Amino acid sequence: MSTARLHLKQPAGWFAAGREVACALTLLSDMAFKLFVWMCLHAERSAGSLRASPVAMGRSLGKSEDQITAALNELLHKGVCEQIDDSMIEITDRFWPYERLPRENALGSLPTYLGRVKKVFLQRCCVRSAFTAADEKLVTELFRKGVPIENVERAILLGSLRKYVTLLNHGKGTPITTLHYFTGLLDEIDRMEISANYWEYVARKLAALELRWHRSTPSDAPNALTETK
Repeated sequence: MSTARLHLKQPAGWFAAGREVACALTLLSDMAFKLFVWMCLHAERSAGSLRASPVAMGRSLGKSEDQITAALNELLHKGVCEQIDDSMIEITDRFWPYERLPRENALGSLPTYLGRVKKVFLQRCCVRSAFTAADEKLVTELFRKGVPIENVERAILLGSLRKYVTLLNHGKGTPITTLHYFTGLLDEIDRMEISANYWEYVARKLAALELRWHRSTPSDAPNALTETK
């Protein structure tokens, strides 16, 4: 007798809760376990790390900063998490169910990482930027956080595609001037369970829309991209 295949109601935003979570359940207090689950849902999948202050975590969970600090100290003391720097926390291997490569192997060198992001960012016609010091600082943070270069590139592709859809629908708009414009897509992309073929489609669709917008909107036309003052 065959078993019916189960499907997730929401394919995004889920987390693999198996042996690692079961171990944390018996080890942690209620507040610390709640914080642990919240961190699992918000951590970068490829690295098991996230940047969040006790104030921000408390606001999200409806708890005080003192309660979050106490719970975080418990997670650190019991080896569930490690403090990487002032704002980055990483869930240890024992409690992180996803396999992850060492950062130096997964990401290559920082100069290579910077170069690839800069190239993909600046080649879009909807971007008006010289790749500022703030952009470089953001890329460095993403590298140290362990964000895969493919995820950053995909965020730029998807964000640019959506930008062109808006431009073509409204006939005008402002340019993208900072890499920060795309960071809100990183969590969305990290949780996507789709094949590489989809991103090839996104790249083709982006190229087509970019060409369409470029042909229909000369740079000196009134409805071209304009800088905001």
